[in-house]
Amino acid sequence: MIKKVLLGNEAIVRGALAAGVDFVSGYPGCPSAEIGEEFGKLSKENGVYAEWSVNEKVALEAAIGASFSGLKSLVNMKSFGINVCSDSLFPLAYTGTKAPMVIFVGDDPSCHSSAQSEQDSRGYAYLSHIPFLDPSSPQECYDFTKLGFEISEKFNVPVIIRSTTRVAHQRAPVIFDVPGKRDFKRGDFVKNPHQFCTMPPRVLEMKKELLEKIKKISDYAEKSKINKVVGGNKSSKIGIIASGISYFYVMEALEELGLDLPVLKLGFFYPLPKQKIKKFIVPLKKVIVVEEMQHYIKKEIKTIAKDIDSKVEIFGKNVLSEVGELSVENVILALAKVLNLKIKIKTKTPSVSVPKRYPKLCDGCPYWNILPVIKRVAPEGTVFGGDIGCNMMAGLPPHNIQDYLFSMGASMGISHGVSRATGKKVISLIGDGTFFHSGIPGLVNAVYNRSNPLIIVLDNRITAMTGHQQNPGMGKTVMGQNVEQIKIEEIATACGVKHVKVLDPKNMKDLEDTIKDFMQKDEVSVIVCRHICALLERRLKSNPDLGEFYINPQVI
Repeated sequence: MIKKVLLGNEAIVRGALAAGVDFVSGYPGCPSAEIGEEFGKLSKENGVYAEWSVNEKVALEAAIGASFSGLKSLVNMKSFGINVCSDSLFPLAYTGTKAPMVIFVGDDPSCHSSAQSEQDSRGYAYLSHIPFLDPSSPQECYDFTKLGFEISEKFNVPVIIRSTTRVAHQRAPVIFDVPGKRDFKRGDFVKNPHQFCTMPPRVLEMKKELLEKIKKISDYAEKSKINKVVGGNKSSKIGIIASGISYFYVMEALEELGLDLPVLKLGFFYPLPKQKIKKFIVPLKKVIVVEEMQHYIKKEIKTIAKDIDSKVEIFGKNVLSEVGELSVENVILALAKVLNLKIKIKTKTPSVSVPKRYPKLCDGCPYWNILPVIKRVAPEGTVFGGDIGCNMMAGLPPHNIQDYLFSMGASMGISHGVSRATGKKVISLIGDGTFFHSGIPGLVNAVYNRSNPLIIVLDNRITAMTGHQQNPGMGKTVMGQNVEQIKIEEIATACGVKHVKVLDPKNMKDLEDTIKDFMQKDEVSVIVCRHICALLERRLKSNPDLGEFYINPQVI
């Protein structure tokens, strides 16, 4: 056992290694990207296979295949990734696992890096009936990951560990095991259609078996030490229930106010330890439920209180916001309302007004060459589609050329819909990583259904916005292996696009002429603007050794 300061995400990696993980897959996205990167660095010495999959659905399916073949697996993704993989997540709950599997999901309250929506992924626990753990600190990230593998092995179910930005990117001392070096393990797929195939009428039997498992896991949760009462005067008639990072906000708020209230800390989000909750609320007159975003736990507490005919008054989002992250100050104000405390709030009025600043492209970014040309050349009335990645900056000053933005790859499908519905010309921007992730089906659909958007793929040779993760277009894997470069232009041609051109956006005249030409086409056309990310280029010049990790010399 050693002690080291780790990020929450790094602690997840250490927990998986201590549990003996064999197979790791995922898709990069904040706040979860460090997990895949760490495995890429540590994989060879620990005998772990690691990959960045083409998207989260494929990542989960790869891990399912590994689990069915007897290998312990971990899948990592950000919040929206669980949406992408849900088609396979729900059947997985029915089939269960052959070898233990943990699924990590990183939520982002306040949307620090997640522009699409402020998603609370805990709802998937109810939809899928998959056990769901909610750590508060890097130490718990380590401990809960090990526990997740133990639960998965004991009950043959996948286990979801959900973190938030403040937990994933929090640094703290962590005590952890350092397993010895081992070789890569080879699995063995033993055919068992009775377990692995979700077909009627067997599928309904599977659902019944799953619900029976959840009852057993509920009993397990009741005894689990990760659900515990912390502190508090035993005669207190007011208590607090919290989980995740909210627990630390609560403890700091109580210290600030000099209060000694009992706090029920829930490590299990699903299934909840209902008997433990009942025992906690029985002597109380007031309960404050502190959780970020949705009030899932509060709803459960209200149901539990009704079942035991308790008159306890339950507070939650009526004293705390449903929008954005919580903070110690939020919790202090909520406690003050419930307890009728008079507190002084110190506010500082700024003496100067601070001008509003927008995010901008990095210095030297090739997109600086592309966006002004598009804006200048596009005819009046052109509709501009945006996608997830660095190209999102196109929607901000000084560019202001983004008319819609939804989710990974959505620019393609929406562009087709706008084109067919209005007859207007659409220019759709998408990055190379996003194109591989989920842009290809939309491109196929546009060609098949004969619309005519101009698709501009901004290929900066890396998945840049989430921190320079490898993708299929650059000829390198997360483990540093040189592989075949998958070319976007060849995919576009194979999809039936007749007008495809690859160019360097530094040649602005070539870009301008090509846009003018392709805007006249009455069918789908694709321009691949290929130039390396400026930050990656600078990193490689300052540290040539990184080339072995990022660059396949045969393709870049």
